Amino acid sequence: MRTWNELRPEEQGELLLGIARKALPLWPLDVVDLRPIKVRENAVYAVHLRGGQRMALRVHRHGYHSDAALTSELRWCEALAAHGIEVPTVVPSRAGKPFECVECEELQQKRQVDVFEWIDGHQLGSAEAGVTGSQEAIAHAYRTIGELAARMHNQSAAWKRPPGFARHAWDIDGLVGEQPRWGRFWELDALTPPQRQVLQDVRAAVSDGLRGFGQTPDRYGLIHADLVPENVLVGSSGVRIIDFDDAGFGWHLFEIATTLYFIRSEPYYEQARDAVVAGYRKHRPLSDVHLRLLPLFLAARGTTYLGWVHTRKGEPAAMELTPALIQMATRVGTEFLNIK
Repeated sequence: MRTWNELRPEEQGELLLGIARKALPLWPLDVVDLRPIKVRENAVYAVHLRGGQRMALRVHRHGYHSDAALTSELRWCEALAAHGIEVPTVVPSRAGKPFECVECEELQQKRQVDVFEWIDGHQLGSAEAGVTGSQEAIAHAYRTIGELAARMHNQSAAWKRPPGFARHAWDIDGLVGEQPRWGRFWELDALTPPQRQVLQDVRAAVSDGLRGFGQTPDRYGLIHADLVPENVLVGSSGVRIIDFDDAGFGWHLFEIATTLYFIRSEPYYEQARDAVVAGYRKHRPLSDVHLRLLPLFLAARGTTYLGWVHTRKGEPAAMELTPALIQMATRVGTEFLNIK
């Protein structure tokens, strides 16, 4: 029996589609069609229902979250919705569960599957293609992202988490410790010796900077941690945030850095940055003293993406993205070291 990483991408896609089809009868849905939207580590499908409605079904990557951690993610989404923040709404299974575990006999493993109400809209952009639209539209979108981030941080700071709540942390260990959450980025094979040295220097400087900044509630808490353009939907009802898969405990500035990272070299970067900050400050304090640490968090964010491709050797998507991610991370890291 081959492992997941030994399968070709098309074989992985077929297995994930089979899991999705196997899961559908566990929900009270009158399904007429199932179409893939995004098939990566998590696979997301559009479930077309009789009558024209749609739902979104997500098959989770194996082993990324425990059942307790996934339950915690969905409970936070419910709490955010109760707080007036529009996020994807979970559709319970026939058994009343927020997700089901479905057996994949070919891999002898179970996959978590959940279903959400459909959100209309288009992605703000992507890591590869950037963000499109007029400068005014881009500024408006990023101002709204800043507002939503601040409102989420306000909610999480005031929220009494339920017993058993469990999520990972984007803290010093999770970012630049001996075993970062997304991988030991400084060991990436594609790095040249000078690039590796830059990242080793960045790792040490980020660790020192984060330790000095501290984790008091005014700057650290439960965050989305993946507010990239792909996870921001723009539609007639406004700007909506999706995909809380990476949500965990981290710095609020890490949230802002994630939002801005992939547009760092775009001509509209400064306008988008200022719009995010203005939107954030509308609902939550963000001092100029703290904001001056944004390069630190941009550098930290860049290292995580190198860890991501390092732990996916041989995968087509990782191989394609690696050169650009190295260039971005070393450039942002060097900028941080030069102003440190």
